[in-house]
Amino acid sequence: MDSSEPMGLGERGARDDAGPRPEDEPGSGVVTAFGRQLKLLRVRAGLERSEFGNRVGYAGQSVASFEQGRRIPPPTFIDRADEVLDAGGVLTALKEELARAQYPAYFRDAARLEAKATALNVYAVYAAPGLLQTEGYARAVFRMQRPLLPDEVIEQRLEARMLRQGVFNRRPAPLMSFVIEEAVLRRPIGGLKTLRGTLEQILLIGQMRNVEVQVMPIAREDNAALGGPFTLIDTDKGHRIAYAEVQDDSRLYTDTPRVRELEARYGILRSQALTPSESSAFVVQLMGEA
Repeated sequence: MDSSEPMGLGERGARDDAGPRPEDEPGSGVVTAFGRQLKLLRVRAGLERSEFGNRVGYAGQSVASFEQGRRIPPPTFIDRADEVLDAGGVLTALKEELARAQYPAYFRDAARLEAKATALNVYAVYAAPGLLQTEGYARAVFRMQRPLLPDEVIEQRLEARMLRQGVFNRRPAPLMSFVIEEAVLRRPIGGLKTLRGTLEQILLIGQMRNVEVQVMPIAREDNAALGGPFTLIDTDKGHRIAYAEVQDDSRLYTDTPRVRELEARYGILRSQALTPSESSAFVVQLMGEA
């Protein structure tokens, strides 16, 4: 990461009219590199695909898909394969990059920054932030996406989203702030039972010492960020980057004036929203209604 231009991104969109970059898709990049390494280690061990599959708990056809870079292997497979093939960590070293390969292309750069962030400030407008979603809520979000996602892609993205929540277990813990529109907390994505579970999770995470959750009430006359959701990311290199996403298009801003503009908006949002303690009480109230 360059000291003056984080990740060489500049101010750019992660998707354009040309579609996803080739290295973002199964069949190339880190997915293919993992597959080739896996095959080399399996052949070195003198194991046929079917025999190796039996040892790791996967069908030979699935092993072939992983080796050929047609499917992204799940973490459980990677761990077991590294053990069975006595790879000494060669395969597990790629686990983090492979997990990010499960994200949609437009989110991957942001995911890489988020995983190592020292602070995150998130403004949520349409749905609960991914870091606060339960598995049921996240699955419902993916299932309602149009055009429809294949079941396999839904499961891959669901697993990746749940892995993102490992940020709450990091040490040192990053400072995290969420401002969530009240409408998000009332929208029954996945049904009322799923919504209630998400509200419970938001309440629990909001009690962590490094996390503050605030609710922006619908009744507020003033709102400093009607332009849509965004996230401010403090990187481990001391930079602050802004991330904005709408309709499967995204942009990472490293340009200082633009980042400062969004910083100012977020600060005003926090002053307009309920305080963290008021927000907790409000979420408890909503749980009683759900």
